[in-house]
Amino acid sequence: MANILVVDDELGIRDLLSEILNDEGHQVDLAENAAQARAARAQARPDLVLLDIWMPDTDGVTLLKEWASTGLLTMPVIMMSGHATIDTAVEATKIGAMAFLEKPITLQKLLKAVEQGLARTVARPLAGASKANPPTADFVPEAILAGSMLAVPFDRGLQATQSFMLEKPLRDARDEFEKAYFEFHLAKEGGSMTRVAEKTGLERTHLYRKLKQLGVDLTRGKRTA
Repeated sequence: MANILVVDDELGIRDLLSEILNDEGHQVDLAENAAQARAARAQARPDLVLLDIWMPDTDGVTLLKEWASTGLLTMPVIMMSGHATIDTAVEATKIGAMAFLEKPITLQKLLKAVEQGLARTVARPLAGASKANPPTADFVPEAILAGSMLAVPFDRGLQATQSFMLEKPLRDARDEFEKAYFEFHLAKEGGSMTRVAEKTGLERTHLYRKLKQLGVDLTRGKRTA
């Protein structure tokens, strides 16, 4: 059982997430704004936080920055929003959020994100970190930013990474990342389009068109007899 803090200004969302997480055996604390979230964070030190981006007093990204800058981002944070842009999600990830859930949140995606968040172990110091510039979180974020290069770990031990140059047009950078993303899943699932579709949350037909568009080698990762 974990202690999970849900921060959302919508009563219906708070009640729904609380009911689901309680049914999973977790202890749930609720906050409807940043002020209540700060108090709950100080009192209970949650194992994981589900944090809404758009709130009336202080938005979730600002609160995330505050926790990161003051050394309080010691737990995985999953951002939630029904209106956030890709840029907002990327910004939150750079700050230290481990995932982003788009509303309306499906039960399957919620439980999967929570499970992955709670499975996080305390991170080793990131490469390049020093006493003068320590990491701001006690877990390894999905992406590590270094200069103009983005290094994305392909396994939890960080033994394998894929690097992407950031000083290029957004569309080119996005296509490059998506190609590496799908190639990784194809290799991991032995070339099975069905399993890759399930893993990535895409319809099989849409997935096939996407792979062809990105120039992904569809034979990559296929197991041979």
